[in-house]
Amino acid sequence: MPNISHRNTILLVVMFILFQSCGKKVAAPLVENVAVLDSLIPKDTLVQAEIKPVPVEVQPPVEEPKEDNKVVSEDLNFNYLKAKSKVLWKTNSNADTYTVDIRMKKDSLIWMNISVSMITGATGLFSKDRVQFFHKINNEYFNLTYDSLSTKMGFKINYEILQSLIVGNQPFKKKNSRVIRENENYILKQDEGRIQIDNYVGPNRKLKKLLVNDGPTENKLTLDYEDFASINQFLFPFSSQITLDVKDKDNKLVKTLISIKYSKVELLDTPLEFPFKVPAKYLNK
Repeated sequence: MPNISHRNTILLVVMFILFQSCGKKVAAPLVENVAVLDSLIPKDTLVQAEIKPVPVEVQPPVEEPKEDNKVVSEDLNFNYLKAKSKVLWKTNSNADTYTVDIRMKKDSLIWMNISVSMITGATGLFSKDRVQFFHKINNEYFNLTYDSLSTKMGFKINYEILQSLIVGNQPFKKKNSRVIRENENYILKQDEGRIQIDNYVGPNRKLKKLLVNDGPTENKLTLDYEDFASINQFLFPFSSQITLDVKDKDNKLVKTLISIKYSKVELLDTPLEFPFKVPAKYLNK
């Protein structure tokens, strides 16, 4: 029988939405530490010569006008979305792989079905104001507000943020973002209360990287979108990797790495069904 823990059920559904991607490629292994070699050239092959250092003038990042249209990320426009994916979830102690089916109705509902070895383990339903989970294996039902879910995750979460990130859109659309140019990318720096957000917008005008930092708790979230390709004439990130650094109740830093790959993605105009059934005995509690 598949094993999906209580904590992973909640985190997986939320994190999957938060760090969405699409693709038909095989997921690459996650790497926690990368060693960089100083040199691969044997010392006896080096030419001895007097080399005088040449001073290099370092150019600081260039701050762009706030109204520059080039830094506005291009949003995905859709009515319904249907997709299937593989999610690799890795912590310091274990690694798990899940199959996740997802359906969306724009500005209304997000539905998920999580399974292991072809057996459904949990189903989640996100509406505008609530989040519901039914853990079928453990016979557990959760009915949460976004405030309580934000507390569990260590970051502010609402429906609008989830919907934006599931399709690779910029989650916060503040007009007073501070814009910095860094090489080929534009960085939109934002403040949402105690949260600092850096949005990296690439040359294709799509969100390429997202950094979220909760100053008081030092909780951090890093999301990298990659492998952009066209779906129904819209660019969609075909892969993503997430790093979540959150302190636990003992104030110890817990690192979670998540890789998401899609096998099928559809943007539809035809209405979808969102099956979510919970036994009456759980609803009456």
